[in-house]
Amino acid sequence: MVYCDFIADQIRKVLCSEDANSHVEKVGMVQYDLHPTEGYFQSTKKVIDVEDFNGTKYKVTVEEVI
Repeated sequence: MVYCDFIADQIRKVLCSEDANSHVEKVGMVQYDLHPTEGYFQSTKKVIDVEDFNGTKYKVTVEEVI
């Protein structure tokens, strides 16, 4: 069993918490690795886009290591 959904959700919760708000300006939704036209899951990879208070953008990726 792979826990990428759970781990990505927990990371997003921490980034949205009051403790992170002093440095983190924007936190995107968890994005799934879906096929562009058919919409099915291509992998367990999850991505969260984050922006800090200086406007620097980050991509947080959670994926199973095979």
